[in-house]
Amino acid sequence: MDLGRVGIWTGALDPQPTVRAREVAAELEALGYGTIWLPEAVGRDPFVAATLLLGATQRLNIATGIATIYGRDAMTMNAGWRSVSEAFPDRFLLGLGVSHQPMVEGVRGHTYARPLAAMRDYLDAMDRGLYFAAPATVEPQRCLAALGPKMLELAAQRTVGVHPYFQTPEHTKIARDVVGAGKLVMPEQMCVLSNHATEARTIARAHMAIYLGLPNYTNNLRRLGFTDDDIADGGSDRLVDSIVVWGDEAAVAERVRQHHDAGADHVCVQVLVSSRGELPLEQWRRLAPALTG
Repeated sequence: MDLGRVGIWTGALDPQPTVRAREVAAELEALGYGTIWLPEAVGRDPFVAATLLLGATQRLNIATGIATIYGRDAMTMNAGWRSVSEAFPDRFLLGLGVSHQPMVEGVRGHTYARPLAAMRDYLDAMDRGLYFAAPATVEPQRCLAALGPKMLELAAQRTVGVHPYFQTPEHTKIARDVVGAGKLVMPEQMCVLSNHATEARTIARAHMAIYLGLPNYTNNLRRLGFTDDDIADGGSDRLVDSIVVWGDEAAVAERVRQHHDAGADHVCVQVLVSSRGELPLEQWRRLAPALTG
């Protein structure tokens, strides 16, 4: 699967009517982005959304970043994965993750298990799942949302690679060292297109707030050398600037280059804007020459 060097990670297509979302996907393809990454939270079903966007484009890939293992049982996940992969050979990448306890227990009403064991058991159940529909002509591909060394190792053993989220180029280097050659490293990178430090950091902190309350992310930040003081009160400038690159197109391109130099095969850029859910189409257009040329 050729994901391209750079893609777009976005939840901003969910608030758009389907017709508009399909138009935007076609434009992102024309701009040269290789892949759109779609989250799963409280919006569209990711398999339905992927099918709609794949059908509106010719070469663009769709990846889930991520489909939660608590959103459907393993046999249903396996069926959805294989169904979309059969319809659009070599253009759909299933990113799987364990999500977070507040979403799993507070929103979905499930019991949040130990992440590594839960993911290993789920992959086993997927692999055992019965599926008697027409098979894909190209073997379906999956990856894992992985931060810590054990989940990174599991991803290397059982999937094509890893999709780290809310991370730095330093983590990309760690991920590459753990998964080794021949596996895909596909980090997400947040950005704000603004040269004004106060404005950019305000936008960044508004989007970072939810993640700084989730142990999966904060524990990993500590592994990277950030302190409790960095994490507190919306994040220190050091932390904010490490997670969210801000500035002009060249600044974003430089951070993406740092990920590639650290071992990334593909970087999916998430553009942050002041209004959550706003479609950052103009920013995607501005970034395209710097990122896809």
